[in-house]
Amino acid sequence: MNDTTQLPPLPDRLSIDPRSKFHVAAVFEHDVGITFNGKERSDVDEYCISEGWIKVPAGKALDRHGNPMLIKLKGAVEAFYR
Repeated sequence: MNDTTQLPPLPDRLSIDPRSKFHVAAVFEHDVGITFNGKERSDVDEYCISEGWIKVPAGKALDRHGNPMLIKLKGAVEAFYR
């Protein structure tokens, strides 16, 4: 694989919500993968590698603004580009 474009470094904490201060638009121009406790997850909304947690939607529950309710799961987190 000869990739001529430079990938931005993955931050320690990243959120998919554009209103969050942890949202980095340049990272989302590429496909990002998250491994949580040795298994790849595709439903992660936010992660923090140093603190070891991810936030995922809690079923179909929504808050009063129409956003999914999130639960925090703790464990080993790894982020990578696919």
